[in-house]
Amino acid sequence: MVSNSRRTVLTGFGVLNPIGSTPEAFWDALVSGARGVRTVSLFDASELPCHIAGEVQGFSAKALIDKSYRRSLNAMARTVELGVIGAQLGLQNAGIAKGTVPAHRIGIEFASLMGATDLNDMAAASKVSSPDGETISHALWGSAGLPEITPLWMLKYLPNMPACHATILYDIQGPSNTQIPGDTSGLVALFEAARIIRRNTADVMVVGGSEARINPITLSRHNLFVQLSRRNDDPGHAVRPFDADRDGTVLGEGSAVFALEELNHARNRNATILGELVGWAAGVDRGKKGPGLARVIRNALTAAGIQPQDVDHVNAHGTGTTIGDSFEARGISEVFGRDVPVFAPLSRFGNLGAASGLMELACSVLALRHGLLPGTLNHEKPAADCPIAVHAGAPRPVTKPYVVKVTYTGLGQCAVAVVKKWD
Repeated sequence: MVSNSRRTVLTGFGVLNPIGSTPEAFWDALVSGARGVRTVSLFDASELPCHIAGEVQGFSAKALIDKSYRRSLNAMARTVELGVIGAQLGLQNAGIAKGTVPAHRIGIEFASLMGATDLNDMAAASKVSSPDGETISHALWGSAGLPEITPLWMLKYLPNMPACHATILYDIQGPSNTQIPGDTSGLVALFEAARIIRRNTADVMVVGGSEARINPITLSRHNLFVQLSRRNDDPGHAVRPFDADRDGTVLGEGSAVFALEELNHARNRNATILGELVGWAAGVDRGKKGPGLARVIRNALTAAGIQPQDVDHVNAHGTGTTIGDSFEARGISEVFGRDVPVFAPLSRFGNLGAASGLMELACSVLALRHGLLPGTLNHEKPAADCPIAVHAGAPRPVTKPYVVKVTYTGLGQCAVAVVKKWD
């Protein structure tokens, strides 16, 4: 039986981010205006048109993971490692240790996409299957190539692996699922987790997203098919949300994982409550014209029982692409006009794909908690095709209790969350 009276609150989160990998370090970096987009160092990307990105520097899953589970790292690609460690950090931050919640009352909803294969995993098989070094013989691939591929190869890259490993590590036996609709998947995971709690199927849900996009295959593909910034000589100023001089986005990597909890359960264990998820909606704006996104925003506001004037700020995806920013701005403007400030944090750390929605939301959760909204970086010349009021410059006080988080995909899928400040 669905129980809409079961309220859902955020009680902790973990982040692995190019500008900070603890909530405290992340907040300090947001307020100080730190920039995490740099020249790629994980491999030599200098021949690519865009060779800048947001890397999580110094990340070592081996140094962070619970020692009892260290051997399983052999079956994890970097996306999976980021997700599993993010879940570990999120639960620690929420004060939820293994076994403190009955296993069948804690579940997981995770956002992740199919990881790109490490070239070394395919090198030996490709070499023996190509006698001339240029063409692949299918016959040789079947007879000599496949034996060169480790049996666990695919398990390293499947989208459901972060959730899979986290459930094993923390004995999570409640509902478990993985969401994959691109940049909206983190918020979609959050919405489904809230529905699960409302249905009284779980009391705690681990909600996260992870992606590692800084590898030769992914970066090469995006250079071909996505508008990436060419400001290689000035990476910190490359992504320019809603700016007249914007020339594209950059890729990033990381993970953001929240603990979403039923209110009374959180109160009974004296948990620190960071905010309340009070409304959400999802939909599609075919053609990315704006009215479809506006409809989804209005649906989320209606679900939360609030009006546009109740919102302190809109947290936008703000990728810095020509078409994307114009589309998103039109949708936001149709609902809020220029009356509500718009904050776009992606320019600090790059587009994190499946991790973007929750990572960007974490910025506003921290802003509500600290009562201060950082400025949007690199927004210097407001674009005529983006009719919104972007908050840039020095941090400003948070004056109203609600934040609206907006995100979308290149296909026009839209997701919007409404979070209320916890008093």
